[in-house]
Amino acid sequence: MVFSSLLFLFRFLPAVLLAYYILPRRCRNLVLFLASLVFYAWGEPVYVVLILLSTLVDYCAGRTVSHCKEKGQKKGAAAAVLFSAIINLALLGFFKYGDFFLQIVHRLTGLAVPELNLALPIGISFYTFQTMSYTIDVYRGDAKVQENLITFGAYVSLFPQLIAGPIIRYKDVALQLEKRKETLDHFCQGIFRFMVGLGKKVLIANQVGMLWDEIAGMSSGELTTATAWLGVLAFTLQIYFDFSGYSDMAIGLGAMFGFSFPENFNYPYESKSITEFWRRWHISLGTWFREYVYIPLGGNRKGIARQMINLAIVWFLTGLWHGAHLSFVMWGLYYGVLVVLEKILWKPVLEKLPSVLRHIYTFVFVMIGWSLFSCQDMADRSGFLKAMFFQAGGGLANQQTMYLLLSHLCLLLIALIGSLSLLKRFMNSRLFPENTARREMACMVWMVVLFVACVAMLVNSSYNPFLYFRF
Repeated sequence: MVFSSLLFLFRFLPAVLLAYYILPRRCRNLVLFLASLVFYAWGEPVYVVLILLSTLVDYCAGRTVSHCKEKGQKKGAAAAVLFSAIINLALLGFFKYGDFFLQIVHRLTGLAVPELNLALPIGISFYTFQTMSYTIDVYRGDAKVQENLITFGAYVSLFPQLIAGPIIRYKDVALQLEKRKETLDHFCQGIFRFMVGLGKKVLIANQVGMLWDEIAGMSSGELTTATAWLGVLAFTLQIYFDFSGYSDMAIGLGAMFGFSFPENFNYPYESKSITEFWRRWHISLGTWFREYVYIPLGGNRKGIARQMINLAIVWFLTGLWHGAHLSFVMWGLYYGVLVVLEKILWKPVLEKLPSVLRHIYTFVFVMIGWSLFSCQDMADRSGFLKAMFFQAGGGLANQQTMYLLLSHLCLLLIALIGSLSLLKRFMNSRLFPENTARREMACMVWMVVLFVACVAMLVNSSYNPFLYFRF
């Protein structure tokens, strides 16, 4: 079940909201826990066992860590954290990377090792990182242990952000799990944020996604250089509106149930450097790797050489986290190299360039990165990448290129403008200032228009993928 589906919008969500607000307040975490299990089981019933196991393991590990710390048994607490990490990473590695490593073994040794061919549990990368952060934070003293299993289960399986984040660290919502206050104003803000995300997903991401699918399915003989770059531009816009739209919907849903989730995107395509891009893109993942990998490894405190090694490890893991495919690893290392080059060589040069050139530099390198990221979706991977760099069998451009460009030009312009904060800042400062009746009325009208348009699109189209489900 996805948020951008009629089933979710007209059946699941209304039923959960009704139960949540009708039942006594003490039952609300239980409602969320049970509803989240139903939501998860809708697509993969068997893997509910997996998320329950992960919940139980980290609940017990957290209790053990707390008990050992109270008794002054530091080794016991550390052992509990290690046990939690091993179990969580073993489950993640088995289901997500089992076949990937078997393929590597086959290539290196020639052994005919049969692959597992297991379906990837949806959202396993997200909830695994969440549960691990809980145990680590309890050990560090950054969070208090959660003694109520239902409350902890609600945190792990919370359906608004279960499938694709943002990655919510326990310490960020610990107080909200115990004492949160639902208000009408917060609920209305949640609806508006959800509608914005739904519009991003259905009206923009899905539409540019169809252009990307068409171009990615072309053979090298059909591709021109301009067509290849047009396809990468479409994917660049699709993945932003797809993922940021989902994050908006998750944050909005959280607000409807009284939660305040952290932001996950901050207009990343406005960045003036690759380093800045990664401070704005998938913020919760970057924060997780910084706090639980980069800083524990020493961060930038042990000299430039050690810092480069730490960055290489983080970016290798970032690429691998996204999927069991060589293209993801190459994508991660690609960004690792760019970030290192910016830190040790390019920074003085970049700072002297005009802002517009820095924006262009960043956007071009980000697009190249997305071409690596999306390799597994291409009909002819090597042919597509060659076409991007003027080795296309179809030449620089042709009539098909012009047809695709002109027929999608309006959509691409809307998407490009929508990926920037310029329009939002103009509307907030000039057309609809904050705390005005005009702004409230405009928001209400905008929500209705978005909802009607999205429902009409969902009724008339079966194309509704979600890119981050596979991660």
